Amino acid sequence: MTGYTEYKDDVLRYAMWLSENGYFGSLTGSGGNVSVRIEGERAFAITPSGIPYTKLDTHDICILDFGMNQIDGTQKPSMESGMHHAVYECRSDVHAIVHTHQPKASIFSIINRPIPALFDEVCMNIGETVDIVPYALSGSRELADNVAARLGNNCNCYILQNHGVLCLGKTLEHACLNAELVEKTATIYADALSTGQDISTLPEDTILLFKLIRDGKSDNG
Repeated sequence: MTGYTEYKDDVLRYAMWLSENGYFGSLTGSGGNVSVRIEGERAFAITPSGIPYTKLDTHDICILDFGMNQIDGTQKPSMESGMHHAVYECRSDVHAIVHTHQPKASIFSIINRPIPALFDEVCMNIGETVDIVPYALSGSRELADNVAARLGNNCNCYILQNHGVLCLGKTLEHACLNAELVEKTATIYADALSTGQDISTLPEDTILLFKLIRDGKSDNG
């Protein structure tokens, strides 16, 4: 047992939930990854590389410090650890990250099209736009840098071009909720686009209101 057991348990529990509900693209594979920031330390817990989720146990979860040194766990950490580290360094408000290969949102990764603000709850939780992060090879420094370059919009979901989705949150529960919300929106948006009809997005004053609430600058928040 280590002082990181609670964090490892949380990462494992939410990784299993995402896997069982199809957010990693396959039920028997090891695609995607999940991490959580360690409170009071410059460190994070993250899923390992190459181990199917059906075979994961708590002790398989890795702990890395912000120097990318492995300080707990014997498995090789996720190849996307650098991307998670980049988010934690750039966004102090983010305490949990899930990287998924969820089907509907991934449609927009290959048509290279952002998802606009369409619903109140999505705009409130995720932000104005689910933006596109330009393609780079999985696990590369270039991909981590491309993600970092998009984080300034302070949104909580991003589409990785020709790859998948990155969802952020204050907790793992919140990050997973955002994964659900972006999948819901992507499903509806893809179907709406297929009709050829005009798409109705949220009014600008509504988008601004939700931004103020997310930033904690509104009496309504």
